Amino acid sequence: MAYDLITMGRIGVDLYPLQTGVPLPQVTSFGKFLGGSATNVAVAAARLGRDTAVITRTGEDPFGEYLHQALRDFGVDDRWVTPVPGLATPITFCEVFPPDDFPLYFYRRPKAPDLEIDAHELDLEAIREARVFWVTGTGLSEEPSRTATLAALAHRAKVGITVFDLDWRPMFWSDPAAARSFYEEALRHTTVAVGNLDEVEVATGVREPHAAAQALLAAGVELAVVKQGPKGVLAVHRDGTTAEVPPLPVNVLNGLGAGDAFGGSLCHGLLEGWDLERTMRHANAAGAIVASRLECSSAMPTAQEIEAAVTAGEVR
Repeated sequence: MAYDLITMGRIGVDLYPLQTGVPLPQVTSFGKFLGGSATNVAVAAARLGRDTAVITRTGEDPFGEYLHQALRDFGVDDRWVTPVPGLATPITFCEVFPPDDFPLYFYRRPKAPDLEIDAHELDLEAIREARVFWVTGTGLSEEPSRTATLAALAHRAKVGITVFDLDWRPMFWSDPAAARSFYEEALRHTTVAVGNLDEVEVATGVREPHAAAQALLAAGVELAVVKQGPKGVLAVHRDGTTAEVPPLPVNVLNGLGAGDAFGGSLCHGLLEGWDLERTMRHANAAGAIVASRLECSSAMPTAQEIEAAVTAGEVR
């Protein structure tokens, strides 16, 4: 069976405070959620009716068991989620200070299991046959995940839709200055690049959105998607088609996970063959809906919720 979407990258447990506007030392209660960017994208697309799977690794511990259970509950195939003995399943804490301050605290040391993905264990034929394959910048930060990510991209050889989520997390790199060369190599094998202004600058050295989009196209992709925060999103296709879509008005509760909802909806729109502006409007709406909710994975919207937000022009 060919999947609509296979993602490859981070997984973990999000422990989010159930109190907003309270610093972590004073928080008294937390909610436990499935997390990790690539995993959340698979969940978001599954919520939209897509057949999805994720390639990642967990610790051999109760939190790892929880993640398998959560993936199955969300309808995401977990066959390529394997344990790494001796490493703990990552945990991420955040603080919630709406509307725009959500500090993250990653517990991924001495090493996150999802960075132990090995090229020799990949199902390369399944990766090649998937309609969309999604990788992240974090997967390039350490070996053996770096080699596995690039091997998967090289084997896929731009068949179908291959998305590189630039996903820049400098704290995951022992030498952040070394990232650009690996980003450039990944871009040569991908058809779609997605990133915010900081991320496109890491990948291309350019920060101005239109220039950065052109630099991503020059690096080899067919579609460059540049998230501009409060200015919305810019998408530029190699054929000259451009869409620049403003954000939807929303009362933000927790901005974390909005980008993953955007990614899942982006994949859905590309698979549906929608025009670029419609795809961006729906992806923007998906992200805005999640920003209005506390959690990430379990907050991913349905197609009906996204359509309602697009029609209303806001998240109600």
